[in-house]
Amino acid sequence: MQELIGRRKRAGFVGRRAEIDRFRGNFELPPEDERHSFVFHIHGPAGVGKSSLVRELEAVAAGRSALMATTDDAVHSVPEAMAAISSQLARQGVELKALDKLLTTYRQRRHEAETASAMPDVTGAGSPSAGSMMAAQAGLGALGLLPLPGAGVVAGAVDASQLAYGTDRLRAALSARFRNHDDVQLVLEPLNVLTPLLVEELTRAAEGAPWLTLFFDTYERTAPFLDPWLLDLLTTDRYGALPANVVVTLAGQHGPDPARWTDYAGFVTEFALEPFSESEARQLLAAKGVLDETIIREVLRLSDCLPVLVSMLAESPGGDRDPASTAVELFLKWERDPGRKEAALACAFPRRLDEDVFRAAISPGAAEGSYDWLRGLPFVSERAGRVRYHDVVRTAMLRLQRSRSRLKWAERHGRLATAYGTWRAAVETDLDPTKFWQDESWRELRIEELYHLLCARPQLTLESALTDFVDACAADAVGAMGCALALADAGEAAESEPVRAWGAGLLTALEEEPSGVLAALTVLLNRATGLDVRVRARAHAVRGREFRWENDYERAVVEYGRALELDPGLVEGYRGRATTYVLLRDRTAALADLDRAAELAPDSVPVVGLRANLLSSLRRHEEALAAFDHVLVLDPVHKNALASRGRSRHAVGDDDNALADFRRALEIDPGYLWALVHRSEMYRDGGRLDESFADLDRAAAIAPASAWIASERGDAYRLVGRYGDAVRELGRACDLNPEHASAHGSLGHALAQLGRHEEARAAYDRAIELDPEYVWALIQRAELRGELGDEEGRFEDLDRMVALDEHGDRALLVRAAAYREAGRHEDYLADLDRALRNRPDSVRIHTLRGMAMLARGRQDEGLAHLDRVLSLNPDLADVYGRRANALAAFGRLPLALADLERWAELAPEKAPLVRVRTAHVLCMAGRYDEALALLDDRREAADEEDTNEVTLYRWWAAVATARWEQARQTAELMCARALKVGTTFLALTIGLTEGAQSAEPLWREARRITAEQDADDRNLFEQTLINCALGAWPEADALLAEALADNPDFEALAFPADVLTFLSRTPGIDPTPLTPLLTRLTEARDTFQARNAE
Repeated sequence: MQELIGRRKRAGFVGRRAEIDRFRGNFELPPEDERHSFVFHIHGPAGVGKSSLVRELEAVAAGRSALMATTDDAVHSVPEAMAAISSQLARQGVELKALDKLLTTYRQRRHEAETASAMPDVTGAGSPSAGSMMAAQAGLGALGLLPLPGAGVVAGAVDASQLAYGTDRLRAALSARFRNHDDVQLVLEPLNVLTPLLVEELTRAAEGAPWLTLFFDTYERTAPFLDPWLLDLLTTDRYGALPANVVVTLAGQHGPDPARWTDYAGFVTEFALEPFSESEARQLLAAKGVLDETIIREVLRLSDCLPVLVSMLAESPGGDRDPASTAVELFLKWERDPGRKEAALACAFPRRLDEDVFRAAISPGAAEGSYDWLRGLPFVSERAGRVRYHDVVRTAMLRLQRSRSRLKWAERHGRLATAYGTWRAAVETDLDPTKFWQDESWRELRIEELYHLLCARPQLTLESALTDFVDACAADAVGAMGCALALADAGEAAESEPVRAWGAGLLTALEEEPSGVLAALTVLLNRATGLDVRVRARAHAVRGREFRWENDYERAVVEYGRALELDPGLVEGYRGRATTYVLLRDRTAALADLDRAAELAPDSVPVVGLRANLLSSLRRHEEALAAFDHVLVLDPVHKNALASRGRSRHAVGDDDNALADFRRALEIDPGYLWALVHRSEMYRDGGRLDESFADLDRAAAIAPASAWIASERGDAYRLVGRYGDAVRELGRACDLNPEHASAHGSLGHALAQLGRHEEARAAYDRAIELDPEYVWALIQRAELRGELGDEEGRFEDLDRMVALDEHGDRALLVRAAAYREAGRHEDYLADLDRALRNRPDSVRIHTLRGMAMLARGRQDEGLAHLDRVLSLNPDLADVYGRRANALAAFGRLPLALADLERWAELAPEKAPLVRVRTAHVLCMAGRYDEALALLDDRREAADEEDTNEVTLYRWWAAVATARWEQARQTAELMCARALKVGTTFLALTIGLTEGAQSAEPLWREARRITAEQDADDRNLFEQTLINCALGAWPEADALLAEALADNPDFEALAFPADVLTFLSRTPGIDPTPLTPLLTRLTEARDTFQARNAE
């Protein structure tokens, strides 16, 4: 039937012979002929016959056995256009199976990305680079997500809170969900994945036909997303080469965009259509049997030779005509059936019809069975199972009916609005209310409902329509464009200038670059001063999101602030601002906003989930676990929450329950890559390497083409020192995705470990080229440059790294360590001070600075930092050991012993070390018997030979307690170990037991040994002791003075004072010259201790 109707319509077509002949003649020319045209562009005003000419050209192409596909404004994106082309070719016996399959996958993956976005992972968040954001924005206009390319980031495909982390992190998040790299690319860059396959399929199809013709009608509406894509498709090899026997025809009100098509005018043939000439109009009337000259002149006057009106007025079955009637009245007068006449008028009200809309439009019981008749009318066209009136005819009919009865006008539009509302309500029963505007069926029904409400009651509905516009903007630009078109069309139909002006203004704004949504909301907020305060708040929140997508985080925060001032209960305002704060590295502010959002919406999975992930990233794992628990109460099969909770449980040491969570997540989705990767990390942390690599191997089997998985597995090899395997797998990741910055960075590190420095440098350079803000890669490249002797280059990278993280501490600490290594101690302290200003409660920074102060002899400052560390975290075992050392150096021995006791309690595995240190402090305190007992306990517990340090303390305590045999044995042991001090201590031991004369040979040997030592190895106190023993008093006096001039601390003085005291007890030593020296030394010790007493 449809074919017969189409034939009858075309049978009466006249005019446009030159255009038809030119198109037909094009098939006579081989593609290699310079006269052959690959693109025809039909353009002209509404009603001039563009669509009718397209149908004639389709018939011409069919006569040449060409394959054909035609799209119009029923498609809203490039993927939809591809689907329409595939569907029409399939009806001609040519199926594009691979494309259809990939389009189905695209729709599924896009939906999955939407649901996955409810709880983004922020644990590794960082500021997205400009390059990655630009890459994410490319081609979005062609997806129908934006009015023009370059505005926004995968809107409608993934949630805003994920998007702001930049393409690399977004790619990783999607890689965790999808099984292969192609699916990730499909969501992020669908045109780059779909179009090459379309080209392959069209090439295959074109091989079996002489020509393949593609028609794009109503191009004025579809050009914003189709035009840049088609230009690339036709004029570049970006997507591959189209077969030469493809002919493309565009038909719209406007000619080729000079900004795009000027350089390609040579292969584009323009058909600029004008109204019929009088001769052509008369020819058409004659073909329709209209021969009366009076009527012909009146038709020419009424139609102004506009083809659609000439055609309409020519469709007469005969009978009297009223030349004084309008074109519409003439048409209606010719229709004898009142039911059909009524149906024709009623069906002008909807913008497009199917049989359901037809029945809703007509009066109940009227014109039953008339839908097929309606489809055959000359001004009715059909695409994709729906029909629409020609704009010129529909406009005339609407104007006529509105002028005749405004009450009936409002009633009919109201009836249609009710019908669309009923259909919409039926659809939304199965939808998440937050996803209404992202659902294509719901969105279309709501926009048509809105259009009819605006036509029925323009002023009363306008504010509601603007509210819908804001809601649509919050979803994506497709719905926003639909709302704006509804406003513009309703304003024209209802002759409501305020509604029309709103529609026109919003449409113009939506076509702006880079963000039409942002521009449109600016128009709305500036003009709609009486809009409900909560709607204005939401508009500001969406503007905040748009600024965030453009990396303008400061302005985003301002917009969210305005939103929350207007509506303090706006959950999405807090959530959006929290996401922005994360990007600004202000996680404290982010958490405060999420705390407030959770108070307002305690059962919102997106809010609670995002808060849980943020708490996890802050290492507040106990609180994160409570939040994840709540998410899982709300949604027990939320695999993201299960796996994330498993990760936090691992962080607190609860590995059994962590494994249970990972296991449950993988039961829900056995191909859940994120869970496999992070369970692998947990296994690796526990030393279970076989199980760790088994998980990664399983992930690789599921997603063999995933660059992310290859990168994760390569990193795992690198972290366990399997650098050869790491290079192989990371190289594969880089081959799979040459723009995977982290894979290049890790590859550089593995190559560096293998000594392949030039390759490592090239890998680091590539990583940093891809992501100039890649701090880890900068650190590693700086280290490599330092190893290769390029100190200037090393600090150039470190300075650049610090500039990227000026408000944090990580980069400063890395550079500080480099300064310390290079001996630049003042710069080291300066970076520690700056890091401490950024993070005044950092345990690590206080510890580092405390140790630096102690090393520089600034004991008070050092102790103050260590005190601060233990006030922040009283359970840091090793800090008690460090503070004990500092307290001992001050002579605060009871406090040092207390810290050592606490150290032993917190770190029982370090008991042998703590016993040695405690014995030392006990010796300094004169508690020698306790020291010896402790050292004996250590020997029994450790079941090992004394270290040199232990032997020294054992000798000290043995001499002090007159255990002469033990003292001599330990001194001889030191000599046997070739310790330089062994001879000195053996001489002192023999002197104490046998007299000074017996020890003199040993003292002379000790002097020889010390004389041969390097200046840096000299121990002034030991040399003082030796010279006193040999009676070289002037030399001894000078050496002691030199030693005391260095202002040694209590610990450095305690042992020499005790040893010189032991010498004073040696039989045969003259006490007269020795006593002043001993007094000076003991007074120095006691004075230092008193001065630094607590």
